[in-house]
Amino acid sequence: MLISPSVLNSDLGRLSEEISRVEGVADLIHLDVMDNHFVPNLSFGLPVVAGVIAHTSLLVDVHLMIDDPDRWAPAYGEAGAYSVTFHIEAAKNPVTLSKNISATGARVAAALKPGTDLDSLDGLLEHLDMILIMTVEPGFGGQAFMYDMMPKIARARELSGAHMWIEVDGGVSQNTIQDCKEAGANVFVAGSCVYSNPDPAQVVRDLKALVE
Repeated sequence: MLISPSVLNSDLGRLSEEISRVEGVADLIHLDVMDNHFVPNLSFGLPVVAGVIAHTSLLVDVHLMIDDPDRWAPAYGEAGAYSVTFHIEAAKNPVTLSKNISATGARVAAALKPGTDLDSLDGLLEHLDMILIMTVEPGFGGQAFMYDMMPKIARARELSGAHMWIEVDGGVSQNTIQDCKEAGANVFVAGSCVYSNPDPAQVVRDLKALVE
């Protein structure tokens, strides 16, 4: 059971300091890369991610909400990301892309928007280390958790077996994390609930206690 705080709702002007506030308690740190094309928001790209990797002890969990991940995603693995997630809706050749990411030494994950069916992963599961189920529409933090994604999480677990990591992203909080675990998730991205609190490390501890 792994907690991966998302920095999207942190003070990005003090990114290094914000990440350091959860070091030692979080398992991963989740970085949302958005290009204002695949999703209607713009965050940061490879130079910022590479800088974070160089200056944190946390394993970096990169979530690419971008067009043309086939071209750009492997560079994040080359930069030292622990896990690189691309969106299945944006990938032109997801099998080749998965192999290219894996060749960098990074874990490989495919993300699905709420409206994307798990059938889109047919022929790809054997090349993945993780499936990311979006429990909000991607692009902005602080959205309400979509409980109707619970069957999708359960189905992802059923299809992939015990070895696969199932990550949930969007609206994960003290009120929703246990439902996600019961559905079959074992990696939890928590953004606004962590960084809206004056003590984000304590929120991470509380979340871990709920699932462990």
